[in-house]
Amino acid sequence: MLERLSPQAPDALLALIRLHAADPRPDTIDLGVGVYRTEDGATPVFAAIKAAEQKLLETQDSKSYLGPEGDMGFVNALMPYIFGAAAPTMGGRVQGMQTPGGTGAVRLALAMAGKAGVRRVHMGVPSWPNHAQILADLGIEPAPFDHAKPDGTANLEAVLAAIEGAGADEAVLLHACCHNPTGIDYTADQWAAIAEAFSRSGTFPIIDSAYQGLGHGMEEDAAGMRAVLAQVPEAFVAHSCDKNFGQYRDRVGAFYVMAKEPGDLETAFSNANALARAAWSMPPDHGGAAVRIVLRDVDLTRQWLAELDTMRARMRGVRDALAAAGTAGRIDLTPLGAQNGLFSMLPITKEEVAKLREEHGIYMAASGRINIAGLTKANLPKFIAALAAVAQ
Repeated sequence: MLERLSPQAPDALLALIRLHAADPRPDTIDLGVGVYRTEDGATPVFAAIKAAEQKLLETQDSKSYLGPEGDMGFVNALMPYIFGAAAPTMGGRVQGMQTPGGTGAVRLALAMAGKAGVRRVHMGVPSWPNHAQILADLGIEPAPFDHAKPDGTANLEAVLAAIEGAGADEAVLLHACCHNPTGIDYTADQWAAIAEAFSRSGTFPIIDSAYQGLGHGMEEDAAGMRAVLAQVPEAFVAHSCDKNFGQYRDRVGAFYVMAKEPGDLETAFSNANALARAAWSMPPDHGGAAVRIVLRDVDLTRQWLAELDTMRARMRGVRDALAAAGTAGRIDLTPLGAQNGLFSMLPITKEEVAKLREEHGIYMAASGRINIAGLTKANLPKFIAALAAVAQ
């Protein structure tokens, strides 16, 4: 049986993590793995989450199954942050369920799209690598378009062409904010044009919201997505709390359906529950329960938002410092100051990435993606100098 399997290429990011861990040099810089880091290089547990976990420890009286929909208290508590405080259920047209992280939410959204007859999904590239992997596994054809222009801004014309040219069995997948891997987001005016294009064309939107709060704020980062949702009759939204609550290993996500009519939700979630049951049966509870406790407690919510502000300000400071440096060799760093979130892409070759690793102990993806949070006041000068040395 096993001899029928074909070997699969190892995950490049996991290989990079192993290489960095084995490097004995004391001043290495890890820009590969996509987690937030403090100025000291730590990825701490949010204090608000710690407090919520203590409450959970003291009050949780069972570890019994929750069902494939997960913790609906968590799912409902998130809705005002995603869809807006004034209309969290969009007139009864929105319902959600818990998933194992943002990956589970994206997987469920794309699987649901496939069940509904979608055979082709347009997405801006470069994109999060798992988008293409999930589509391939589901047998859905990816239809790539260029997300970014060479000057480090979003390619509005390309996304509008994809939306307006999509067929009845096609959908368009967009990042809500803090685009992974480029950091290039659509402006408010561009989001307005995108929303109008969806409204005119009737194309179905799938929105991946993995980094809300890491760009400009929870409300600001949801504005573009909400502009689209206000113009379309139905949509899927995949949301992750792994980054904005620091719940990486606890895998905390949610999948939402916005339907034309409230009555459509029962059929939609009979399918979603069946897909979830077959894939993971039931999502892990602990992280979602902790988020629910935070969002139901005014003081813990305030503490969480303050911690998120601190994260965002640190990454903004790194971006400002990179932009202020101007150029490093042939690479113009100024566009990074206008980009958002954890990631940006450098126009660098695989050979130059290898030189950075081998000669300078700087680890980054071969694609040129860097994790902004891996840079600090202490290591920024080394990074800029090394970049200048290899990117002539």
